[in-house]
Amino acid sequence: MYIGIDVGGTNLKAGLVDEAGNIVKVERVPLDFQGPERFAEILAELSKRVIQEKVRWVGVGLPGAVDGGDVLFTTNIPMENVPLERLFRKHLDLPLLLGNDADCAAVGEFFGGAGKGTRDFAVVTLGTGVGAGIIVDGKLRGGLASSEAGHMVIIQDGEPCNCGRRGCWERYASATGLIQQTKRAMEAHPESLLHKIAAENGVEGRTAFQAAEAGDETALEVCRNYVNYLAGGLTSLINILRPEAVAIGGGVAAAPERLLLEPLREAVAKESFSRHGGRITKVLRAERGNDAGIIGAAMLGRVM
Repeated sequence: MYIGIDVGGTNLKAGLVDEAGNIVKVERVPLDFQGPERFAEILAELSKRVIQEKVRWVGVGLPGAVDGGDVLFTTNIPMENVPLERLFRKHLDLPLLLGNDADCAAVGEFFGGAGKGTRDFAVVTLGTGVGAGIIVDGKLRGGLASSEAGHMVIIQDGEPCNCGRRGCWERYASATGLIQQTKRAMEAHPESLLHKIAAENGVEGRTAFQAAEAGDETALEVCRNYVNYLAGGLTSLINILRPEAVAIGGGVAAAPERLLLEPLREAVAKESFSRHGGRITKVLRAERGNDAGIIGAAMLGRVM
């Protein structure tokens, strides 16, 4: 048995996971960061709440960069160069394995989702940014070599990115980018159905797809442009890695297949080098949703 903990923006979720990648028990607590020492203690307390029998290790997936048992930095809680495993073992004497959250999503899908049965696999997560987790020959390309695929430039001198560059893939293909594109379309087209849909919950990543599903022409154009941006970066990633499959995850991935995955597959097929022969990469929807992070964190030790 293994324990996986997913560090989200607002919650910590811990799961007891068996050898087959099934989650046996889950506990969650709100994320209330009060410094690294207390954070490590909470991780240990949460682990103790799901332990039912002897476990081999505790894995933690968090947004940021890690090196062994150390957190180099995180993006949603203020930690930099923190020896998290050493702090954790003051409270629970189990190995603590750390992984980037996108890497953990890839591991979770690899063991129990869209990547099951593959050896070369990637997951692209569409959220606040664009994350990418990569499995090569059954091993995670993680740690200091974690992918930052969201920061490949797809539009030269394009939108400014938080990383300091311009035109990064995540500025166009993330949920954040899609929301910005939707708002611009709404400003230009006050007659669009987008306004009525946004009146209920505000502009979200799914707003354009909801209006497009209802036949709104402005929304359909937003979705077409968004898929083209997504395909541009995804094709480059596929041409570099040549994986057996890539799974698309995150909130945007729940969009109707005919509006997202079908045109995405068509665009990638036209542009990817494999059209000349060789391995054809499947473009799939991620299957494990919010469970992927827990499963992947728990399974980190099996792909390192």
